[in-house]
Amino acid sequence: MSRTVLKVENLYKQYRLGLVGSGTLKDDLARWWAKMRGKEDPLLKIGESNKLDTIDGDYVWALKNINFEVKQGEVLGIIGKNGAGKSTLLKILSKVTGPSKGSIKVKGRVASLLEVGTGFHPELTGRENIFLNGAILGMNKREIRSKLDEIIDFAGVSKYVDTPVKRYSSGMYVRLAFAVAAHLDPEVLIVDEVLAVGDIDFQEKAIGKMKDVSKGEGRTVLFVSHNMKSVKSLCTRGILLRNGQVQDTGDIHSVVQTYLNKNKGLVFDGTISDDVFRSGTGEVLFKEVRLLSDNHKVTDTVFYKEKIRLSLTIEALIDVPALLVGFQIVSANGEKIGMALSKDETKDTTLRVNKGRHKILVEVENNLLPGKYAFNLSMSMFPSGNDVDIIDNICDFRVLEFTQHKNGHFKWTTHGYVLLNATFTLQSS
Repeated sequence: MSRTVLKVENLYKQYRLGLVGSGTLKDDLARWWAKMRGKEDPLLKIGESNKLDTIDGDYVWALKNINFEVKQGEVLGIIGKNGAGKSTLLKILSKVTGPSKGSIKVKGRVASLLEVGTGFHPELTGRENIFLNGAILGMNKREIRSKLDEIIDFAGVSKYVDTPVKRYSSGMYVRLAFAVAAHLDPEVLIVDEVLAVGDIDFQEKAIGKMKDVSKGEGRTVLFVSHNMKSVKSLCTRGILLRNGQVQDTGDIHSVVQTYLNKNKGLVFDGTISDDVFRSGTGEVLFKEVRLLSDNHKVTDTVFYKEKIRLSLTIEALIDVPALLVGFQIVSANGEKIGMALSKDETKDTTLRVNKGRHKILVEVENNLLPGKYAFNLSMSMFPSGNDVDIIDNICDFRVLEFTQHKNGHFKWTTHGYVLLNATFTLQSS
């Protein structure tokens, strides 16, 4: 049976909002002395507490009561919305920061790729940083030298390996950093969303390498990404974090489905409830979303080639001179099919919105093949691009089979999501 290489028990992480310290050395020493004696923080305000069951006052719990273990050779996917605690967890596992409470047991060396440039010295060359990282992992020069050519070739930076890394682009930085982390024989490899900085070819190459590291070499990988397709193709097991706590754990496909379904059941008659998952600054909010049929009745189905008509009700808390509204259509697996914006390269219009409620009607051509779909909704300020409201995976709908099309008699096995518009012309040879 596979042995456990990573075990996390009762893990908590607390941050103080605002100031890092107390403001004076005297106050910092008073806090430290109280903590050493197991006493309450002497600088807490009356009625304030720093116990684990509260996030009131100047403290916030980034992680609360995290428990899991990972076996040798497993690839664990850690998913969740922004602010769920994913990066904090990885930083603690990588010993970049310590936990406020709890224990972490790791067997073997840990290599991490958390942020662009993590563990690299900007004044050193690529080659020198490879040796530096290897030394940090406890490898001697001979071991590092045996991997050197393989690392440089994988990263594709042979031309620049003797150039200080401060002159590298972010993509080159990530390629070299990942190559170092993956090739210097760590028992546990931790990779954050940083791979998204690289180009598509390198992302595929990196995912292939992580598969080889786990399956072929029996090493353990922890992978954080918002790309659910990559997570499902790479990982065997998953953890879903929400507000610093484990919401779901188990088989990666079921955990991803729980994440994708986070807004399902919250919208029934088209009214967006208060407990819907959303992000943004909140100056303008989505209040209702409805799919309309060709006679403008509320529906959850459309026929092939029938226009998709979307009715959006928004509420502006302030006057907005230029609002950018858009949506994505996503598959039942969360894959993004396409998007529409109120302003893009072909349309030079933004929406001027006064304070209050407004209704927006959207029509879009429909080439979707039969299947289940949903919408990701977004609003942002123009031209700053600041997001004011984003809601994912909402307002489920179905595109009906061709045989159900009111004007059609087609029936064939469908492939993919979109039927492409094409012209077929027979020419003499």
